[in-house]
Amino acid sequence: MNPVKDSVHDYIPLDPVAAELIDTPVFQRLRHIKQLSTVRLVYPSANHTRFEHSLGVYRLTSRALDTLEVDEDRSRHARAAALLHDVGHGPYGHQTEDLIRRHTGTDHDDIEWLVTDADREVSQVLEGHDLEPERIAALVRGDGPLGDLISGELDADRMDYLVRDAHHTGVPYGTIDHGRLVRELTLRDGRLVLAEGNVPTAESLLLARGLMNAIVYRHHVSRIAGAMLERASERLLHADDEPAADVDVETFRRMADHDLLVRLREAAPDLARRLERRDLFKRAVWAERSRVPAGTSEVDRAGERAAAREIADEAGVDPEEVIVDIPPRPTLKESNATVVVDGTPQRLEDASELVSGLRGAQRANWRLGVYCPAPHRESVADAAEQVLELRPGRP
Repeated sequence: MNPVKDSVHDYIPLDPVAAELIDTPVFQRLRHIKQLSTVRLVYPSANHTRFEHSLGVYRLTSRALDTLEVDEDRSRHARAAALLHDVGHGPYGHQTEDLIRRHTGTDHDDIEWLVTDADREVSQVLEGHDLEPERIAALVRGDGPLGDLISGELDADRMDYLVRDAHHTGVPYGTIDHGRLVRELTLRDGRLVLAEGNVPTAESLLLARGLMNAIVYRHHVSRIAGAMLERASERLLHADDEPAADVDVETFRRMADHDLLVRLREAAPDLARRLERRDLFKRAVWAERSRVPAGTSEVDRAGERAAAREIADEAGVDPEEVIVDIPPRPTLKESNATVVVDGTPQRLEDASELVSGLRGAQRANWRLGVYCPAPHRESVADAAEQVLELRPGRP
């Protein structure tokens, strides 16, 4: 097979296993799942897919393996895992992941069910090349030092998506030196670490992720659209005693983006119409952490729905027209990356003074949102202030 031309990595050469895996239906489905889901409602050019991202992760993983002292059998398994790392995503990627987890107990990186049982074509390709599907699934979960290369603090996944997402959104904030990052990775005492002299290299990854989170990934329009999509999808899956729509979670998790929108027109027509036309709910409340009581910031999804119903009742509006969106506490996974300093492996958090500042910035950017149609903003805002016991101050 000829190399694949990519907008980020130029030509990507494929080994025989990758060439066959790409042609399987489970991988081709990734052509129809947008990498940035609802973010493209903010950045119109962000229409790239998980198909091309997966090729990028495969490319970066292959380059990293060229510099690591790893035997060919382990390398072949790691390359296949890199290519397949996103096949477990449901429609709209991370926007439906929490919903799928609540119904199945599994995340998108739990792909063993898919590569061993649900899709025999993938397992046949792997076994035909003397590769073990179970080992590949373990690497995608992040098991072992090479699992860290696929799903860890310094993984090829975030190296690719930061650069690719910046490229397609047109923002400069995700630009990182992924060439240096993959070249400076090394195995030490069974761990994947960055070699001596690379604290600034690791910091650049941390900074890029923080900026992209604030400006792209957590943009308020994308959050509103994502919350609306999840509410509509709950109705499709009969969650919270919503009207039946005759879709089980196994069918749901293997849909493509367009499949989901078609089904949402039947199960949640108003929300589906609003998503398709970008006629989105508006922010009635957009509250920083200092305004939110500790107990409120920790509620689960059931608590969000209960609060939304109480707010709607207080405001005298339809319960389906109020959404409460309480994100989890911000994390900085990359701060746990290991870098070598003066010959000793250290956590980046201990080696870098930048980490504490970025943690503070993440906390400052955290917001609780309450969304509703524009005509109800004032009444919903007043009701939400009371129900959620928010401290004074409205954006």
